[in-house]
Amino acid sequence: MASDLEKLKREFLEYLEIEKGSSLKTVENYDRYLTRYLNFSKAKDGEDITDSSVREFRLWLNRQSTGNNRATGATLSKKTQNYYLIALRVFLKYLTKRGIKSMPRDQIELAKVTERSLDLISQTELSRLLDAPKGDDIKSLRDKAILELLFSTGLRVSELCSLTNDLDLRVDQFSIRGKGGKVRVVFISEEAKNAIKKYLALRKDMEEALFVQVGKEIVSKKSDLDKNLKKQKSKDQIMASALTKRSIERIVKQYAIKAGISKKVTPHVIRHCFATDLLSNGADIRSVQIMLGHSNIATTQIYTHVTDKHLLDVHKKFHSKK
Repeated sequence: MASDLEKLKREFLEYLEIEKGSSLKTVENYDRYLTRYLNFSKAKDGEDITDSSVREFRLWLNRQSTGNNRATGATLSKKTQNYYLIALRVFLKYLTKRGIKSMPRDQIELAKVTERSLDLISQTELSRLLDAPKGDDIKSLRDKAILELLFSTGLRVSELCSLTNDLDLRVDQFSIRGKGGKVRVVFISEEAKNAIKKYLALRKDMEEALFVQVGKEIVSKKSDLDKNLKKQKSKDQIMASALTKRSIERIVKQYAIKAGISKKVTPHVIRHCFATDLLSNGADIRSVQIMLGHSNIATTQIYTHVTDKHLLDVHKKFHSKK
């Protein structure tokens, strides 16, 4: 028979999914984090979640090695350990809301983590990257549109993959549904609009996605092809499918190498460039937070360390003056 806490955990996960609108991935992660704590602590009800059991769990987590790091003896990072603690704190908040006695969520302090470092490329490198796709063939035009759109909007790669080919290019903005189902407005540059128009003009397939496989990327299934050849004009019309996140990452990597950039470049690096470009040119951090779709402004503040124009002006004005 399931314990009271197991039942409450299940109801909590349903609450996250239905009432809070959390993604299935978030619900799966919370399930894994909480299950690990409950299995370790043997807690059966809310009162079993104590400062002592949480402290012992933290010690245990701190000594766990990851599958990839067993040979080196490396343990779980503080950031990963905090994921477990955050899930437990949210669960405790839910228990309090239900009137179930347990330890206060604020009693659980997160571990201090080192500041996140940004993977950035220079403005010159960014320009070379955006100019890397050459030619008027559909693949080059598609890849140019992908790079321009990533930099213009700051979209996450998953958000880019969700776009459809009915994007209204007569206006300079469109809505996107991001993390947690939250909708925000993003803005599209003339360069990005023109690149997308040129790419769409050569599309012949029937796929709804904005960015699809083209040419040799299309993997046909002979049986399906034979079945539909009489109804379709070309193989592209039948077999084209939407690009995946991994496909977009490979495209960005390919053009970074072509542009002579030695650093690792991903769609998220272009998103970083979008944010730092805005802040460097005087945009306020609150506006950048909204455009990036960050729920917490603390996430956006990582960019201020590399875009503080005031500090640069102070350095130039006062440093090494005779």
